[in-house]
Amino acid sequence: MAHAIRTPRPGMSFVTMVTHGQRPIFEISRLADLFVDTLLHYRQQGHYKIHAYVVMPDHVHLLLTPQSITLEQTVRLIKTGFSHRIDIKSPVWEDGLTGFTYQLDPSIPIWEEGFKGYSVANIRDLEVVRAYVHQLPVRAHLTPAAELYPHSSAYRQIPPAALAESHATH
Repeated sequence: MAHAIRTPRPGMSFVTMVTHGQRPIFEISRLADLFVDTLLHYRQQGHYKIHAYVVMPDHVHLLLTPQSITLEQTVRLIKTGFSHRIDIKSPVWEDGLTGFTYQLDPSIPIWEEGFKGYSVANIRDLEVVRAYVHQLPVRAHLTPAAELYPHSSAYRQIPPAALAESHATH
């Protein structure tokens, strides 16, 4: 059972999930991409609305609203869905993903138990938290601008042509 620090009310929540032992598994770009694919896959199935996300080297921040399932079930779905995709012994092609699944040492858990979850009360708070989430890779010196960090919803908010121009100038 996931244990939230503060029990969020139904509605928008700000969630942090940490990798086991804070291993920086998401420094491997393909694993970060696979996590984002997992996140977007379950969103497309209608399990939640995602308002913002960022995949940092050893943890993930999500701003989401569960749909017809609890926050605990949402987090469990995302964690186990991702874990399943990288725990397959041989590489397997799956439609809609970035490519092959990946395997880590199966004797070491991927995630820490539980998560931190906080309720987001209104649209103003949503915008504050979204801006905070998008700026985390900049504050961690992983990128010069939020829009240039590929494992964030900020990256996916700009048109591809503008993104190409940004990369050309940096």
